[in-house]
Amino acid sequence: MPINPTLSKREDAILTPNDNAKKLFQVIYREQNKPEIEEDIPKIKVSELISQLAFYYEKIRNSVDYKEDYLLRRSAILRILKRQVIIEGPIKILKTEDMAKNMLVELIRAGYLPNNKLPESKIDELAFIIDKYLKLRQESLPRIKDDKQGHEMNKWILAMASAEIEEKLGVNPVLQVTVSNMYELLSKHIVLPNDSFYQADKEIQIYLSIHRIFMKFDDDMLEFLLLKYFNVDWVKASDREIGDLAERIEEIRSAIKEQMDHPLAAQINKIVNHYSVYFTVLDDVVSDNPVRVYEEIKEDPKAFPRLVKKFTQKRYAESKGKLRRAAVRSIIYIFLTKMVLAILLEVPVTIWLGEVLNYNALAINISFPPLLLFLIVLFTRTPSDTNTEKIIQGVEEVVFKERKKKEPIILKQPTKRKQGIRWAFALIYAITFLITFGLVIYFLDKIHFTFVSIVIFLFFLTLVSFFSLRIRKVAREMYIVERGESILAFIADFFYVPIIEVGKWLNEKFSRLNFFVFILDFIIEAPFKIFVDIAEDWTKYVKERKEEIM
Repeated sequence: MPINPTLSKREDAILTPNDNAKKLFQVIYREQNKPEIEEDIPKIKVSELISQLAFYYEKIRNSVDYKEDYLLRRSAILRILKRQVIIEGPIKILKTEDMAKNMLVELIRAGYLPNNKLPESKIDELAFIIDKYLKLRQESLPRIKDDKQGHEMNKWILAMASAEIEEKLGVNPVLQVTVSNMYELLSKHIVLPNDSFYQADKEIQIYLSIHRIFMKFDDDMLEFLLLKYFNVDWVKASDREIGDLAERIEEIRSAIKEQMDHPLAAQINKIVNHYSVYFTVLDDVVSDNPVRVYEEIKEDPKAFPRLVKKFTQKRYAESKGKLRRAAVRSIIYIFLTKMVLAILLEVPVTIWLGEVLNYNALAINISFPPLLLFLIVLFTRTPSDTNTEKIIQGVEEVVFKERKKKEPIILKQPTKRKQGIRWAFALIYAITFLITFGLVIYFLDKIHFTFVSIVIFLFFLTLVSFFSLRIRKVAREMYIVERGESILAFIADFFYVPIIEVGKWLNEKFSRLNFFVFILDFIIEAPFKIFVDIAEDWTKYVKERKEEIM
């Protein structure tokens, strides 16, 4: 069998890590070998026994308010802030130090932060952040006369506070260096046409996209990045700077919205998605053993691609596991927040309308959501060998001087469709809605579904279809090679996209009307936290008495 000369040349070439790759090796080695926090530094500690109560409560709370795993801590921070400021604030005046300490204790109890690891100095750091946003809130809200706008402003300020607290708690030197390396590489490679009027926005859009795709920031976290971008000294803002921001806060929010909805975002996200995979796998490879990996690069050029392949395959397996967990969480969420109420309503409403209850329809409506998600998990395939080879090439590109990209990545100038074309496409899209839902209703009517059963089936079909898209996104994070276009895929999208669109709309509307979340947040959580505090104080008291006796 003849040897491929290109492959031989590639494998035998001497490869030299670039400066950014060396920097990554150094920071990972330093982080893995840094000493533990000195024992004599006071740390925040809570009762392990009592923390179990808060931990399981948080699990229950998250099951009825679906969020991706990487958003759970920031969501908890925002929830605690809202309770402290909006619910407890008017009842009792808390110092910002107390608010910060209570927040950290709650986050530790819920398992979002390690116990007996954080230095007590974190309390002052968070207190400064909370104080800053409370002052901004106090300065900004009286300027707004419209109640609805005031409500939105209040939500936004608390969201920014939670985003900054999350950033303060989530400092990771390895990720910081990776983001810096990715930004430096892409800001050089990505170029716009010379006549583009978006030149000034390119760098900030690349930076936002890296945090959106690689760091998995949500909209609030991205808006906080933009808040710092438009207010350079905001992190250490003085009272005067807080007052200045309050005066022009609407202008700042408008500028932030403009960047969040930028026409370049979609193109840049697509590019960053590929490089996010490369840097993710690179971090995995180096973190395994930075010294050994670096030595192998110098001694055996063939070793590095094998390592990249090994950790790529490992990521594939992890994606499968994430997909299964996301499917289970989605089913639990849909069952607890939507399905129970819908099924409980189906029987009495059907009888009230004078229709005959169809037990087959009831069984289908109950079994359909989990079955659809199960099939999605079952038929989600692992990326191909071609995809793995593309990742190996991409990782080598960002590591080695000899493999660096020679040609720039040129973005297209965003163009707007003419109004006539937009109207025509909108009409065609509306027709697809009618055809899609018309066919589903026709089929259900043929198998004797009642009006109520049809409504509930459509409700679940759209909602589960939307969630299936979200959980499949988890499995497709490692895809570099795009799926080939086919006539069957086009037809499937033609009918399926309207269903997903309705599911997205329903999820947004019904998430605001989550009955279980309302009960937990406004009726159960505050007294439960008081009970946990009392229980922890009691355990400390008993322990002190025991020590006195001994």
